[in-house]
Amino acid sequence: MATTRTKPARPHRTRFPRVGDTRGLACNLLAGLLLILAATGAAGPLDGIVAVVNDDVIVQSELQAEIDLVLPELQSRGTSIPARDVLEKQVLERLILKRLQLQAAERLGIEVDESTLTEAMTSIAARNGLSLDELRLTLQQGGIDFESFREDTRAQIVATQLQQQAVMRNIRISDAEVDRFLEREGDSLIQRREVRLQHILIALPDNPTQSQIAAARSKAESILGRLRGGADFASMAAAESEGRRALEGGDLGWFPMAEVPTLAVDAAQKLAKGETAEPIQSPSGFHLIRISDIKGDDPEPVSQTHVRHILIRTSELVSDDDAKRRLDQLRLRIVGGDDFGTLARAHSDDTGTALKGGALDWVDPGATVPEFEEVMDALAPNEVSEPFKSPFGWHIVQVLERRRQETTDALMRMRAEDALRRRKAEEATEIWLRQLRDEAYVDLRLDAGDY
Repeated sequence: MATTRTKPARPHRTRFPRVGDTRGLACNLLAGLLLILAATGAAGPLDGIVAVVNDDVIVQSELQAEIDLVLPELQSRGTSIPARDVLEKQVLERLILKRLQLQAAERLGIEVDESTLTEAMTSIAARNGLSLDELRLTLQQGGIDFESFREDTRAQIVATQLQQQAVMRNIRISDAEVDRFLEREGDSLIQRREVRLQHILIALPDNPTQSQIAAARSKAESILGRLRGGADFASMAAAESEGRRALEGGDLGWFPMAEVPTLAVDAAQKLAKGETAEPIQSPSGFHLIRISDIKGDDPEPVSQTHVRHILIRTSELVSDDDAKRRLDQLRLRIVGGDDFGTLARAHSDDTGTALKGGALDWVDPGATVPEFEEVMDALAPNEVSEPFKSPFGWHIVQVLERRRQETTDALMRMRAEDALRRRKAEEATEIWLRQLRDEAYVDLRLDAGDY
């Protein structure tokens, strides 16, 4: 058993929802709701401490409540449930990471106001086809306290803002990275309408033996190796395939995405033009599927905004009220005739744009956080916004002009940058969470028999 601390710790029982996935707050909240409604057999009010996390604690009742949420999630995925002691340790580690993130958010002064929280709750209700009052009733019927669920929702919004501030703002995508991505994976960005497939079949007899299956698999893998080494697919199909289209080079023709054979759906959705999937086994044998061509929808023109901003970041010394008050004063000066760029150079905390008078240049849709984009899109040219808050701090924004960018290249580069940013975000979040865990004081008491 680890040495315990004599200083009493204050129990803190707010469950901190998962923040690793930034791809849709409302969807995560909805999933959380469904899991909570599915969970049964909640634990009683036990107080045994199972972990100390810095100056906070996790108690047994929290651990049991989290297990009650995890179990239906595992069952819905068809995942084997580990042994009880293993499950407890895994779930406890997840709770520790949640608690550490909550503490980090508190240190940074990240809070969620009532209007933002009400908007999120309304969104959850709407996604379930309910009004806010109906959501309250549904939760109560499921044995869930509405205020507790509301605070869980607040915690997840805080978590998302923390990730934006601690991870996302540090991600940079270079032009060279975009160029390399487009060269290697550009086809994956096309909205696919149709794909042209090629096929090689290594057939199996009825009721094959294990040795026959192994031999067919080995042959398929050998052919795949030769293809990836530069061999021509059509020639290999004509020589080796036992499929009906072997003499046509294995060409199966064009398929609308909705009509792609089930066997080839995954390859049709994910592979780039010219790539061949790993061997796929079916009762008839082993299949090699190649994406020989792709037809995509023509990209729509991009609406771009030329914008500049002034950012005031909050800290232990600068509160939300302080930041908003400073920006209110700066806005009054700009409206009164002072130059926006001059004030941005003197006052903005965004060092990357301050020297350029706050200019972000031409901004594509989706290139900024939702809070910023919503305000920016509502402004007329030359209009200056009221102060507003984003995960980076408090801003005022001025739209200079707008244009329609008709070039396909611009849209493809925007999509590539967005894909790279999501990819880097996953990696950066994992590194940041490990660092957060390594730097924390954590006293595990799960094996101590304290509960």
